[in-house]
Amino acid sequence: MYIEQIYTDCLAEASYYIESDGEVAIIDPMREAEPYIRIAERRNAKILYVFETHFHADFISGHLDIARQTGAKIVYGPGAKADYDIIVSKDLQEFKLGRAKIKVLHTPGHTLESCCYLLNDERNITHSVFTGDTLFVGEVGRPDLAVSGQNTKESLAGMLYDSINKKLKTLPDYVIVYPAHGAGSACGKNISKELYSTIGYQKQFNYALKPMSKEEFVKVVTEGLTEPPKYFFKDAVINKKGYEPLDKVIDKNLNPLSLVDFEKEIKHGAVILDARKPDDFEKGYISGAINIGLDGQYAIWAGSLIDITTPLILVTDSGREKEAILRLARVGFENVKGYLAGGIETWAKRNTFDKIESIEPLDYIKIKQNHHMTIDVRNADECITGILPGAKVIPLNSLEKEMTKLDKHEKIYIYCAGGYRSMMASSLMKNHGFDNIVNIRGGINKIRSAHIKLVNFN
Repeated sequence: MYIEQIYTDCLAEASYYIESDGEVAIIDPMREAEPYIRIAERRNAKILYVFETHFHADFISGHLDIARQTGAKIVYGPGAKADYDIIVSKDLQEFKLGRAKIKVLHTPGHTLESCCYLLNDERNITHSVFTGDTLFVGEVGRPDLAVSGQNTKESLAGMLYDSINKKLKTLPDYVIVYPAHGAGSACGKNISKELYSTIGYQKQFNYALKPMSKEEFVKVVTEGLTEPPKYFFKDAVINKKGYEPLDKVIDKNLNPLSLVDFEKEIKHGAVILDARKPDDFEKGYISGAINIGLDGQYAIWAGSLIDITTPLILVTDSGREKEAILRLARVGFENVKGYLAGGIETWAKRNTFDKIESIEPLDYIKIKQNHHMTIDVRNADECITGILPGAKVIPLNSLEKEMTKLDKHEKIYIYCAGGYRSMMASSLMKNHGFDNIVNIRGGINKIRSAHIKLVNFN
């Protein structure tokens, strides 16, 4: 038996390749079919199944492209309905894979059709469980993404309690836990950085698997939930309805634009997404552009800050145009009009730049006045260890909504953990007409290294 975890950093997403006697199952694949098909070809194996733990909200799954190219069957949990051919499995149903077996464990709570897949090896010994968004390392899935009708986040959390206690905690302690996400995913409140664990370890250290009543569980997993990124619900619909093959999307969107055509797209309302590094962006960018650097969780933040139906035009470093478009497609952006041929240097030949003012933490302390506003765009749980005195915590995911409460004429300082999100925030605020923006370079990491005193965040 062979298992390989394929981890996609910009989505904090884990998918899995499982093989026994030349027969393969893929679990929760990312948008590209190629990596899975390439592994199967290298190992002279055939992909028979694509198992989906649920209809994903945070990325477009590659299930359809894999099925189109290999003839694999797509399997979902009980109650799933899609606009394409699927196998709707039953609770405890078993699928043979070579001499191994995959058993369906229906575990509603994150969504109604959510399930985990229990893998028995060739000796029929339980080896591992692929938990999707039901159980993460150190966390469980959020229960507020499938709210509709009588299904409240509290009732879904109650289902999740039963799923955890009746299905997962009853498994042997040695069983390996393979989740669908790692740290940085918004599918759980505070997912650990480890990419796998065991049932026994999670029973010992995961707060949500500690002995407690259902009422206590519902309270603890529903409190402190942040608003989900704006693209989540649209991606879930796309995964249910289907989508164009990825190669067609890339061919359509990988379109080099001359300066004249680029400027025409701006006039027609396209949003400029600048995927360069924050340090390069601040030195000179096209007015109105939003910076989301490729060297980070680019796809997640693009979907969080920009509606996925918005027409986009890209500015990237040379040679990274296809990467930028591919990673956007992973979360459902398929309306990319193209990229500026020649990059920012093309713009520099005929046009002026806008810039982001940045300041070192020690200089900030020297000139900071009480009447100036400071915004910390980290998530609330990151701020527990301290914030700058007088800072207002507005997580980046909520910044656009909160802007209406801010004064455009006031000087506003912005910081995050290391500078990636603060540059996004600065560009977003400049895009909305805030001209007195100052980025605190290096964020809280550099602030700490400068021994600047922090205060408690309440």
